[in-house]
Amino acid sequence: MVTVTDKAKSKIEHLMQDSGLDASYFLRVSVQGGGCSGLSYNLDFDNEEKKGDQFFEDKGVRFALDMKSFLYLAGTELDFSDGLNGKGFNFHNPNATRTCGCGESFSV
Repeated sequence: MVTVTDKAKSKIEHLMQDSGLDASYFLRVSVQGGGCSGLSYNLDFDNEEKKGDQFFEDKGVRFALDMKSFLYLAGTELDFSDGLNGKGFNFHNPNATRTCGCGESFSV
């Protein structure tokens, strides 16, 4: 299961509202090969269910993960930072054995 901090929830809701997305949309989270640590995270809004999707909800935020991404992201917390050291979403993944120097911050 993926969880979300209050700051990330607030930012997600703000982005959905600014984009004019209704409650049928959810946050699709995926892991792809590449990036400086071997994997990169993707975030996108979607409203179409794909075969094999795993759905989770935390604090009213609905997530969809494909099965491969679910295996990598189980137990991950999604946070949002708007501080001086960078602005964007951060994944706190207890399964990660190494991370890159960029701090794993990703913007939607």
